[in-house]
Amino acid sequence: MMTDPIADMLTRLRNAAVSGHRWVDMPVSKLKVEVARILKENHFVFDYKKLDDGMHGVLRVYLKYHEGQPVIRHLERVSRPGRRHYVAVDKIPRVRNGLGMAILSTSRGLLSDRGARQEKVGGELMALIW
Repeated sequence: MMTDPIADMLTRLRNAAVSGHRWVDMPVSKLKVEVARILKENHFVFDYKKLDDGMHGVLRVYLKYHEGQPVIRHLERVSRPGRRHYVAVDKIPRVRNGLGMAILSTSRGLLSDRGARQEKVGGELMALIW
């Protein structure tokens, strides 16, 4: 039984990037699709697709590389099921001075740190990526 599917997703992405895989498959959920959308919008992954496997579905995320090195260098889960981490809009961290990003779950949906600052909303700090 999996208690933290987002941590599982980030671990799968991290392991696939280090191993040099072109894509990684994982069980699909609405939250994972939104995380993949944010990663694509911020140019950390090449693309993502929802595939039908005849059962629950699969999310395939295509990884991005630059000169043979993965674009995603670090993925870190911040808020966990046992220890939630909430931040106000003025306390949203600046990841690697703007070169990385934070993913927040807000009242307006899943947003990157820049989007949350523009919308002027805080929320649950889910992950840090650079």
